Amino acid sequence: MYDLIIVGGGPAGTAAAVYAARKRLKTLLIVEEWGGQSNVSTDVQNWIGTPSISGADLAKNLRAHVEAYKSEYLEVLSPARGTSLEVGQDSVVVVSNKGRHEAKALLVASGARRRQLEIPGAKEYDQKGLTYCASCDGPLFADKDVAVIGAGNAAFETALQLLAYCKSVTLLMRGETFRADEITVAAAQANPKMRIIKNAELLEVTGEQFVKGLRYKDSKTGKEELLSVEGIFVEIGLLPNTEWVGGTLDMTETKQIKVDPKTHRTSHARVWAAGDVTDGIYHQNNIAAGDAVKALEDIYMFVRRN
Repeated sequence: MYDLIIVGGGPAGTAAAVYAARKRLKTLLIVEEWGGQSNVSTDVQNWIGTPSISGADLAKNLRAHVEAYKSEYLEVLSPARGTSLEVGQDSVVVVSNKGRHEAKALLVASGARRRQLEIPGAKEYDQKGLTYCASCDGPLFADKDVAVIGAGNAAFETALQLLAYCKSVTLLMRGETFRADEITVAAAQANPKMRIIKNAELLEVTGEQFVKGLRYKDSKTGKEELLSVEGIFVEIGLLPNTEWVGGTLDMTETKQIKVDPKTHRTSHARVWAAGDVTDGIYHQNNIAAGDAVKALEDIYMFVRRN
């Protein structure tokens, strides 16, 4: 019986693990992949205390920090993933692909993944010109015309990265309002190779062996257009990794776990959640780490009282 099980190896899970070990809670950390979504980023500039770091190096640092605290109080199970959750009055059981693990409390920090584009041709041309990772695939499209789908920070940050070496970058968004930081939008708009198309209803990814274009319709005028591009980068949001939790906790329509913003406790008295799995308004590395520490402080008080 552990005091605490933590599921997730991103900023939330690792921050909580370090704090739990320092407080001498007998803890099991279950990690499928270290670093979370930033693992694929080439340059993270908002991790406080570090002006610039690659996602891969951030992941290494998070892992190293956790492993420095491995002891009788902190056990790490990796690579492993949660497959189901059983909650009871006196304990919780996380079932992983490595076995059953029981604890007095659980912190869910299993993160999120990228939402897939669902229009004709999207699956057919996945990894044939259509990609969800500019950091991974962007350089392959140097000196080519490309498109970015989305309106948030991820979309504009992807556009800025691509503008460094692509011939042109066209960002298509469904509405008229940007969801990205003003400074990020301004930086993209200032580049002469950048074009933004608003009110774009995506219809089809076209091509032959590889992507050749993106067909869309202006949702206001109804006029259809074909944008000639050789690369399409999709940044349309995240889906929380909460399938393994099942119906044990209260969730939003998008399957984010509902939490008390003061403590990050969920609808079950022995379960807390932090990071991109929650219904918080904002999701960033620093926020995930801070919320996880907040949750851990509450978990510590709960475990010591029970």
